[in-house]
Amino acid sequence: MFEFRRHYRNLGRYREIVRILVRHGFLNVVEQLGVAGYAPWPLRLATERAALDRVSTEARVRQAIEELGPTFVKLGQIVSTRPDLIPPALLSELAKLQDAVPPAPWDAVRACLERELGAPIGEIFRSFDEEPIAAASLGQVHAAVLHSGEEVVVKVQRPGIEDTIAADLDILGELAALARERTRWGQIYDFPAIADDFAYTLRAELDYVREGRNAERFRAYFADDPAVYIPKVFWAYTTRRVLTLERLRGIRIDDLDALDRAGVDRQALAEEAARIVIREVFDLGCFHADPHPGNYFVLEGGAIGAMDFGMVGYINPADQIRLARLFVAAVRRDTEAVVDELIRMEAVGYGVNRGALQRDLDRLVQKYQDIRLGEIRASELWDDILPMVFRHRVRLPSEYWLLAKALVMMEGLGAKLAPDFSILVVARPYVRDLAARLVSPTAVFNRATSGLQEWLELLLYIPAHLPRMLDRLERGDLRLGVRLDDVRDALQRADRTMTRLSVSVIVGALVVASAILGAVALRGQPPIWAGVASIIGAVSAMAFGLWLVYASWRAGRR
Repeated sequence: MFEFRRHYRNLGRYREIVRILVRHGFLNVVEQLGVAGYAPWPLRLATERAALDRVSTEARVRQAIEELGPTFVKLGQIVSTRPDLIPPALLSELAKLQDAVPPAPWDAVRACLERELGAPIGEIFRSFDEEPIAAASLGQVHAAVLHSGEEVVVKVQRPGIEDTIAADLDILGELAALARERTRWGQIYDFPAIADDFAYTLRAELDYVREGRNAERFRAYFADDPAVYIPKVFWAYTTRRVLTLERLRGIRIDDLDALDRAGVDRQALAEEAARIVIREVFDLGCFHADPHPGNYFVLEGGAIGAMDFGMVGYINPADQIRLARLFVAAVRRDTEAVVDELIRMEAVGYGVNRGALQRDLDRLVQKYQDIRLGEIRASELWDDILPMVFRHRVRLPSEYWLLAKALVMMEGLGAKLAPDFSILVVARPYVRDLAARLVSPTAVFNRATSGLQEWLELLLYIPAHLPRMLDRLERGDLRLGVRLDDVRDALQRADRTMTRLSVSVIVGALVVASAILGAVALRGQPPIWAGVASIIGAVSAMAFGLWLVYASWRAGRR
């Protein structure tokens, strides 16, 4: 059984997590992890199978996550962007996770504000609305007015949420290690690495200074674009737990009636909103990863105001090039080039069943063969891709999946604004320009220069080290080492099994020898040492046998 006494600070939370999982019908999961002992026996015996059978496994996963609290809700939301990890049915269920919670008590929020800003609220704000505009699991947003008369929104971290998340992240890390050791899925997926990535993402989202820097980065990029407006950050009233931004007033981008009354061209609006995200990806290398309607407003004058930069994805220049190549190959319907690019990106291993993957891609191409690009819906294409991704374990970086989900969300928004909207059509000229830049003389020259520099460094390295290598080779000291990390555990298990088998053979031999010597001693035949040897053999056999039983029991527990 997993030893919790080393983590006594989180013992109560461990028990709560196990109880929730068992109550939702996942006793088999906690048993595989070796933590079922922390669920009370009455709960384990009283699981209502009839009630559980009426709810799908995927729905029970979502319900358990929602009950487990904000850390697990965020985990579910982040994992819902990873079709390489989650089956499509569970993926669609996790997309329903809700992050809206009742607001924190005002007294606790005020205490947090005054502690972070170092002054009473009345000294900083002319007015401050105690009722939040929005409340989520990590923080809530209040409207306020500064003494200068500027309207702002103040995002405040929920009191005590950092301690809760820190404990949950510790537990998740330990459960991930157990899953790697004790479950079949742990041999396929690197759960500790996934837990580490999630911990990094969640801790970054808790840092409001980082979110403020993200907002400033977008504000600087769109500074000369009259069609986009990013709110100003008030750094004098911003800390790690408090973020103060300029308040945007306008029409929510999915309020169709209000847009029509204001005379807004919805087709143009949909295309401009999509261009914002696409430009962020291919020009800025940093994109708004949560483009839901509540984060976009149509301001007076027609500009689009964007807000909430807590979830941001990053695409470096090398990733931009890879995405452009992949997009061009897909538009050309060249499935062989798509597979080659996926292998080059290390999205699939060299041991992948290339034929099966290409056949699935060919079927996908045939489905959309006679459909114009403008008629293809990214959301429908996404639904067709998901089973293929899971089946072939396509492992793209998490940022790629985050980008794909952002584009699908943006297309859903665009389709609501204008039925003929297609984000693929909007993205095509940007991808075409990037692809053209890849083969431009400047790009070719830069790649050639970079490659030449690497070769020159290698040529300079060889003369300095070649004599020493030849000398070691002549003396026989040059050795080739091969690491087989994936085989080490299997070899250790095999070694333990062979040890127990050898002890079993020895025990059997001792029992037989003791029986023969005992029979000789009982007939009274000399020598006298036969009886003593028989007793010693029997005792030894018993000792070895007890050790063998104990070792087998411990192996079973592990």
